[in-house]
Amino acid sequence: MKRNMVSWLAMFTALSAVGAAIKIPAIVGSVALDVFPSLLAAALLGSGAGAIVAAFGHLLSAVLGGFPLGPSHFFIAVEMALLVWLFGILYKNGKKASAIVLFIIGNAIVAPLPFIFLMNKGFYLAIVPSLLIGSIINTGIAFVAIPRLSSLVTYGLGKREAKR
Repeated sequence: MKRNMVSWLAMFTALSAVGAAIKIPAIVGSVALDVFPSLLAAALLGSGAGAIVAAFGHLLSAVLGGFPLGPSHFFIAVEMALLVWLFGILYKNGKKASAIVLFIIGNAIVAPLPFIFLMNKGFYLAIVPSLLIGSIINTGIAFVAIPRLSSLVTYGLGKREAKR
């Protein structure tokens, strides 16, 4: 991996840490604005880069929230990485609306489904509204910022590296 790409990943992960400190009221303290930097990274640097930032961003948010779901946060980090990776693929292929809808529904409704079995249905029903609001805010920020930052990243990385 080139040094420039590592620098960009570190910058987006740092932005994720800042977003992780901005919490959205929920029954679990890890719902925050930590995802939008990973969506930016997926759209600007590639889906793999976005997935890396998403996993680290969620773990940072969980740590700042006191790791309320314990080791389950590692599973959630994998879910987040997968959702952001899919977002990046769709976004890069010009399916921006599909990318946004997939991410919001995937993050707010599909990703917490395993917690019906791990916890209970009440937990699922309680966490979905906060996740939905968080997903909409994170995706909205990313959707507004991506076009404004695309030239910065393209010129900063060079066109060859930005396509990865």
